Amino acid sequence: MLKADFHIHTLYSMDCQTKLEDIIERCIEMEIDCIAISDHGTVEGALKMQEIAPFKVIVAEEVLTPNGEIMGMFLKETIPSGISIDEAISRVREQDGLVCLPHPFDQFRGLALSTDEIDKLAERIDIVEVFNARSPLSTAAEKALAYAEKHKLPGTAGSDAHSPGEIGRTYVEMPDFSDKEEFLQALKKGEISQHKASILVHLNSTWAKIKKSF
Repeated sequence: MLKADFHIHTLYSMDCQTKLEDIIERCIEMEIDCIAISDHGTVEGALKMQEIAPFKVIVAEEVLTPNGEIMGMFLKETIPSGISIDEAISRVREQDGLVCLPHPFDQFRGLALSTDEIDKLAERIDIVEVFNARSPLSTAAEKALAYAEKHKLPGTAGSDAHSPGEIGRTYVEMPDFSDKEEFLQALKKGEISQHKASILVHLNSTWAKIKKSF
């Protein structure tokens, strides 16, 4: 069985300073043997991590659209930010990747769409992040899980780590997989271990963003 954290950021994100080597060290410490590197607006860090990590790495990206973020998984190249949700999904598909909704109902970072519009997205979605450790209110996870169950979509989870100490506190225990099709099947058998991050972790992200702006 794998112990996986499917939402981790690196110094390649504009709001994170975590080095790849520090992520590897923390994952080994926490016995995490599968991760998705999902930086904002780039897959550069994920591709480099895939080359050096002693465990399984999924290349992912959070693509910022005018209506919230779409996560592409199993990507090969960066998808630009600022495009529409429809185009973001199409670009993930062009790379033969999987489309995930990260924290779709988060009160501060969720999709800026109506309930009907989010429902209509379901036919183009492969995965729903049903637990994000950085979402402060439980209702976000409850709504995401209900959405996944309603549309019969597999659910994933992650720490959304922007600092080493967050990694692996939320994880999915699931069977191993060798490709994206097996990944989807394995997710259906996964068990999520949930642990909310302190709201103070957002200070790390804010400071990193300020520091990088200079």
